[in-house]
Amino acid sequence: MSGIKKLAGQTLWYGMSSIFGRFLNYLLTPLLVTIFDSGEYGKISTLFTIAAFFNIVYTYGLETSYFRFSALQPEPKVYNTCSSSIIVTTALFTGLLLLSAQSFASFLEMPDHPEYISWVIFIVALDTLSVMPFAKLRYEGRPRKFAAIKILNILINVGLVIFFLVVCKNAFEKDKDNLFATLYDPKIGLGYVILANLIASGITLLLLAREFFHFKFRLNPGFWKEMMSYSWPLIIVGFGGMVNETIDRIMLLKLYPGTTDEAFSQSGIYSANYKLAVLIVLFIQAFRMGAEPFFFKQSTSENAQRTYARVMKFFVIACCFCFLGVTLFLDIWKYFMGTKHPEYYAGLKVVPILMTAKIFLGIYYNLSIWYKIKNRNLTGAWITLGGAAITVAFNWIFIPILGYMACAIATILCYGFMMVVSYTLGQKHYPIPYAWKKLLAYIVICLLLFGLHQAFLLLGLNPWISRGVAVTFIGLFTLLVLNVERREFEKMPVIGRFLRTKNI
Repeated sequence: MSGIKKLAGQTLWYGMSSIFGRFLNYLLTPLLVTIFDSGEYGKISTLFTIAAFFNIVYTYGLETSYFRFSALQPEPKVYNTCSSSIIVTTALFTGLLLLSAQSFASFLEMPDHPEYISWVIFIVALDTLSVMPFAKLRYEGRPRKFAAIKILNILINVGLVIFFLVVCKNAFEKDKDNLFATLYDPKIGLGYVILANLIASGITLLLLAREFFHFKFRLNPGFWKEMMSYSWPLIIVGFGGMVNETIDRIMLLKLYPGTTDEAFSQSGIYSANYKLAVLIVLFIQAFRMGAEPFFFKQSTSENAQRTYARVMKFFVIACCFCFLGVTLFLDIWKYFMGTKHPEYYAGLKVVPILMTAKIFLGIYYNLSIWYKIKNRNLTGAWITLGGAAITVAFNWIFIPILGYMACAIATILCYGFMMVVSYTLGQKHYPIPYAWKKLLAYIVICLLLFGLHQAFLLLGLNPWISRGVAVTFIGLFTLLVLNVERREFEKMPVIGRFLRTKNI
């Protein structure tokens, strides 16, 4: 249990930084959707979609390779090789992409703003140079510094967005001779969101200077090739993952049967509602931060499979609570999209679908440990490519018919496929005693509770009554979990004390 406690503690710290930081960033949504209509917001979403794809090219799986090889080789040797490789390729990729900025801008239907693409490229470059220092903090079990820097990054980002788009913009509109007014140029527009992110990324790298320079430039060709033979399939996994996560926004832009402005509007509505799946997404991200190095370190222990199974159980239970906490209170969560542009509310129907899809994705991340430990990353690549094929094919066929609803359905089909295939193959090559029947029951019960709540809403009663019913449903689910998992929770320091007392 001590290993799981340590993972839980580290996940808490990573979660604090991720949840608190991303929640602050998420609070920008009401501001951005008030300042920009759904079309402009769709452009912001598209730009950061491109950043996600660039990020895969820049990092090429070396972060996971660092954790894997640090369990087999001296950590300084691995860190030196990874850092040296990242620095060289970041400079190379940045130069090549900057030469193509205008082409990317034209492809994204923003030919008048190639500078947006250039700024995004610089953001990716700075974030990539921070990857290995952050990985080192995770490997050394220093989540507090990790959390502090991540939170500061978001604070700077959010603060600068507010400064440029509220303080400076208002000053410009009232008095152009004002000092703050001189810092605002209406031609830049949504570009200030990108500039704020760029400045925050630069400051983050400065704060990681100690870890960044804690290496010697070494590129041992033999060892580098060995690491790349492990990591290159992870590039495919990463690209497939980004296809599954973000290609739908670009496909909406290209396939929606309307004007370019209407397509951007569809993308903006979908992207804003996509963020309502934020709780599960943040939890999954926080979990991965702690779980990846934890899983590799546990791989040599005698009870590794049993530990992985228990981690999966706690993970699914936590995701179920996140699902209920959002989907049963959508009438409240929708106000995080502001009130000036109510057209965003039309997309609320995709939220339960996306949150279920994210649960499948989180389960897949847990399951994927088998091919990473068994050095079968190519299998993981094929699984991800299969999911990507489903995403592309379904969106290609149905976006012209269903619009952004096709994107949500494609997401759940994709991650459901990846989850099932990874479980099936994993049990053949690296059997882990997952309590899959119990975990499936938890997910089905959550879906049933959501369905019952939706049926209750059809009665048209006072909203506070429906919210009371939602709280009741969450309470009933809590009692169910505590009863079924009593032995597990009795071992926990706080909850266990109450459960043991009740038994007496």
